[in-house]
Amino acid sequence: MEGSREQVTGIDDLPVRDELRGKSPYGAPQLDVPVRLNTNENPYPLPEPLVERIAERVRAAARNLNRYPDRDAVELRTRLAEYLTKTSGYEVGPAHVWAANGSNEVIQQLLQTFGGPGRTAIGFEPSYSMHGLIARGTGTGWVSGPRNEDFTIDPAAAERAIAEHRPDVVFITTPNNPTGNAVSRETVVALYDAAQAAKPSMVVVDEAYVEFSHGDSLLPLLAGRPHLVISRTMSKAFGAAGLRLGYLAADPAVVDAVQLVRLPYHLSAVTQATALAALEHTDTLLGYVEQLKTERDRLVAELRAIGYDVTESDANFVQFGRFADAHDAWRKILDRGVLVRDNGVPGWLRVTAGTPQENDAFLDAVRELKKEQSS
Repeated sequence: MEGSREQVTGIDDLPVRDELRGKSPYGAPQLDVPVRLNTNENPYPLPEPLVERIAERVRAAARNLNRYPDRDAVELRTRLAEYLTKTSGYEVGPAHVWAANGSNEVIQQLLQTFGGPGRTAIGFEPSYSMHGLIARGTGTGWVSGPRNEDFTIDPAAAERAIAEHRPDVVFITTPNNPTGNAVSRETVVALYDAAQAAKPSMVVVDEAYVEFSHGDSLLPLLAGRPHLVISRTMSKAFGAAGLRLGYLAADPAVVDAVQLVRLPYHLSAVTQATALAALEHTDTLLGYVEQLKTERDRLVAELRAIGYDVTESDANFVQFGRFADAHDAWRKILDRGVLVRDNGVPGWLRVTAGTPQENDAFLDAVRELKKEQSS
């Protein structure tokens, strides 16, 4: 006799966890258009000398692929610490640094360690949506904290939210994605103090875009603050989105703690070799960052001159609006061959700073759109 068979037609027919039901996976449209300015990638390909150096390092690593990679990534963490020290002026040692497969895995490991069932995390939205998605994926409760109408954080309102919800993890994104604005040192200190007053909580400052900022990194705030974490990535400033390498700086005890949840040998030998090669070329790569900062500032100025509202930006992207129907505006810009990002912030779109030629194409498209909407 044949047993009965249940037909599975979709996710809702599977026994997935309740907090994942009705949610959508993170992702941006990947469309074949002439100008793609929707995912905050660095538009400049890696310089040929770096490509050759990557090949050399990967070739050397390939000779030992029958063995597991360095589980603790000691050489990579040492070079990352040197980079942070050089660029921030704040002394960071390898014991203060941890690396993983993209900053998202860094965040996941932090939430696995300090969040989880029965615990909560708070972020001030709109902000990087993966914070909330990873929180839910780790069974951590998620609280959406307030922002002002201009997308800044009101310290008093944020402190009240922390006091009310007493979260175990606090996320502060600066420069903020998708809005682009930075959070002041004073606000971060105030929220850190509020988090420690409510209960001993981890405060994670996401600095994925900090190399593009007009101001300085908040790394020096680590001094005397054992519950503070600075999260970074090589995807943006290093032009290495395809590498998937993120890292954090924190008290050595935090680094020890996240190793309790990291998967064995989580960073491949090829990943470590490629990242080490990129770190040998930081001066060249940061030169591209300076070009992008100039282009970002040009986008801000020209968008305002055209007549759009623009949020102050310290990132490699610009949020602009306001639109009665942002998705319709997104579609009309796409019809002109330019892909920007509809982040779901009502009335706003986001554009990544590209090459001068790409930015010119974008500006031509939004000028035409403005004329169309004004006629």
